[in-house]
Amino acid sequence: MSAFDYKKALNDIPHRPGVYQYFDVDDTLIYIGKAKDLRNRVGSYFNQENNQINGKTRVLVSKIRRISFTIVDTEIDAWLLENSLIKKHQPRYNIMLKDDKTYPWIIIKKEDFPRVFWTRNKIKDGSIYFGPYASVGMMHTILDLIKETYTLRTCNLPLTPKNIHDGKFKVCLEYQIGNCKGPCQNYQTKEDYDRNIEEIKDILNGKIGNVIRDVKQVVKKASEDLNFELAHSYQKKLAVLEKYQSKSTVVNSAITNVDVVSIASDERYAFVNYLKVMNGSIIQTQTIEIKKRLDETDEELLTLAITEFRTKFKSTSKEVIVPFSIPLSDENIKLVVPKLGEKKKLLELSQKNVLFFKREKLDQYEKLNPDLRTDRILSQMQKDLRLTQLPQHIECFDNSNFQGKYPVSAIVVFKDAKPSKKDYRHFNVKTVEGPNDFATMQEAVYRRYKRMLEEENTLPQLIIIDGGKGQLSSAVSSLKKLGIDKKVTVIGIAKRLEELYYPGDSLPLYLDKKSETLKIIQQLRDEAHRFGITFHRKKRDQGTLKTELEQIPGIGKTTADKLLVRFKSVKKIKEAKEEELAQLLNKKQMATLADFFNEHIQGE
Repeated sequence: MSAFDYKKALNDIPHRPGVYQYFDVDDTLIYIGKAKDLRNRVGSYFNQENNQINGKTRVLVSKIRRISFTIVDTEIDAWLLENSLIKKHQPRYNIMLKDDKTYPWIIIKKEDFPRVFWTRNKIKDGSIYFGPYASVGMMHTILDLIKETYTLRTCNLPLTPKNIHDGKFKVCLEYQIGNCKGPCQNYQTKEDYDRNIEEIKDILNGKIGNVIRDVKQVVKKASEDLNFELAHSYQKKLAVLEKYQSKSTVVNSAITNVDVVSIASDERYAFVNYLKVMNGSIIQTQTIEIKKRLDETDEELLTLAITEFRTKFKSTSKEVIVPFSIPLSDENIKLVVPKLGEKKKLLELSQKNVLFFKREKLDQYEKLNPDLRTDRILSQMQKDLRLTQLPQHIECFDNSNFQGKYPVSAIVVFKDAKPSKKDYRHFNVKTVEGPNDFATMQEAVYRRYKRMLEEENTLPQLIIIDGGKGQLSSAVSSLKKLGIDKKVTVIGIAKRLEELYYPGDSLPLYLDKKSETLKIIQQLRDEAHRFGITFHRKKRDQGTLKTELEQIPGIGKTTADKLLVRFKSVKKIKEAKEEELAQLLNKKQMATLADFFNEHIQGE
């Protein structure tokens, strides 16, 4: 531990909610954290018996030379303060929220006959702002709806009562083409204009159902009064509103005001999606990326993200739908982990969004830096297969024979999750007679690693045996003979259900059929099978041809071997020129060989 006297510092820290800050030897702020109980939380960093502390956190603790803290009233206050301090100071060991965009807002301008438009600059001028909109497309869809449904002014003229009364303005082209009702010349009253603005506020607040109900009443009354022109005008407005509602309503309208958050993470990054639901419609959505610094848990990251979203979107929702329980004690917020129903569908929608965003982002990063993909796959394999080290070097064995004849073994090698074809090897089985797959595997594994030990080569981290328990046991027996069974991990893969077997464990491991770990193992197995079958067929064909050649009068075993070594196949022997054959055969042998091929061709 460092020279820092943490025990003395802890004595000054109370058992109260708040925010703590760590400083290094240069008095630079290196970490900011929140706590329900400041003393217990800070003390946990210095507890040497705490097995939960990882390597990164130990490095952080070794650099601490000063601790400061701020007491707050509630845990929620601690979250808000932590969030604002992290954004302001960006300490080295805190997670990094990658969200530096300025999102747009829809503004209802504070002025006579308010304009409605979008802006990225939010200023305190008394105007009403809706947003921010993480989806610019959604924002423009809403603005298009407003433009199509309501005839609002787009000019920036100062339409004060005095200016209108004095006749300072004339109607423009927008009035002539029907996009504006001409409030500048008092053709539209302020009361009528303000009614439109109130309806627009309801739409922006997700209360489109209220607007539709009011419009229906206008249509009904206008029809009863035989005011068909007004009825037709509002009927068109009703059609636009209902069309928009059918697209925007995704849940039961009884869900009036809730926030939904979900998370997807890996070793380096976390992604959190947020949905804000009002009256059955999603009116805000955003996904943020968080770069991890100290292996933070999903619970910690989700807590931070909730604070970030609720602050940014000015959320007053009393209910937050989450995928799992998080430690939150605040009487103003109710956390819900839904099991079924409409709220469960909302959570699933959020989870689909965050998983899509995660996949897209990681694909982008991996295209720019392929090593990231390799590291991710190897880390996932290590986790899935319960390995003690990254499987950077994997070898896979497969056997081939034909009715017990021409048995061969093949080994393929993957390095950093990619085939290393220069390291592939074949084995002609020497000690096994007949169709004995177990003995063949035992010989191949023994010969492979005996040679690697003799040549002092680095052993693989993972060995895969194509076969079930029998082949796996045979491989393990060879590793034990060599004394390396504890130095490498060996598993068997059975073809029927893709079960993975471990030595001494009768129950197989089943991986998700879509997992990248299983795909890599299948690729290894298939590559070993292809490589082995290719060599086996070649050997079998040569064996068959050799037997045929030896039956030709005057062509003995030695001559047959020479022909096969030189020409490789029967086809090439047939096509060989006389001068080429003359280098290996005498004239009598050449004539006999020619007669053999002529008879063979005619027989075909």
